[in-house]
Amino acid sequence: MSQFPLPYNSNDLSGRVALVTGASSGLGDRFARVLASQGARVVVAARRLDRLEALATDIVADGGQAMAVRMDATDADSMIAAVAAAEERFGTVDILVNNAGMPDAQRAHKMSIELIDQVLGVNLRGPWILACEVARRLIAAGKPGRIVNISSVAHLEYFGGGAALYATTKTAVARMTETLAMDWSPYQINVNAIAPGMFASEMTDGMFERMGGNPAPRLPRERVCEPAQLDTTLLYLVSPASECVTGAVIRVDDGQSSTVRLRK
Repeated sequence: MSQFPLPYNSNDLSGRVALVTGASSGLGDRFARVLASQGARVVVAARRLDRLEALATDIVADGGQAMAVRMDATDADSMIAAVAAAEERFGTVDILVNNAGMPDAQRAHKMSIELIDQVLGVNLRGPWILACEVARRLIAAGKPGRIVNISSVAHLEYFGGGAALYATTKTAVARMTETLAMDWSPYQINVNAIAPGMFASEMTDGMFERMGGNPAPRLPRERVCEPAQLDTTLLYLVSPASECVTGAVIRVDDGQSSTVRLRK
């Protein structure tokens, strides 16, 4: 008889320790709640501590375990300290969701050096440093782990409009996913990415305002997806069922990017 149950799809995360960045709103908030609902001890990290503490309180009230850690995705010491705090409280972090990110919202030739550095720092340097710090501790402890980076369909399709640097960083995140997956495969650390399309969040709220309103009527299914519709993709990538999946970039965009040119 096979050693695997039929089907092999458990989402039980009991005993796992998850660090979710950018957890003060949007996708990060949802990711944290979903992981906690499946038994993971969750550390939520971002700059807005008040929101993180409210999120952690909600998770605990629902029977989960959580703690809030203030973290600046442009500050290496802050990120390393967040991982250390998570380990001190709950044990070695074996799930990292690199969700923190920011748009550029300007034409490339109009961006200040300060904004360029900030976008590169939050969207690329920060996820790289965090992934390496989590992997270093996992390797030292001899434990397997899962790292999920949040890329974007902007990595695959770009139609102009003032997000060139954002798209560039998200392509870099996808490539980072592929290369680190190779480096850390011998240590049983799986590195994968999700490339979401347009999902409701604070980031898209600002984008809709700049676009002159909700773009749903111009999208193939005439809707903007909700963060909950990423639950199954996230759980798949951190659950036992995906143990042979590493270096993958999973596109979840509701058909938006492939037909957006036709719906303008």
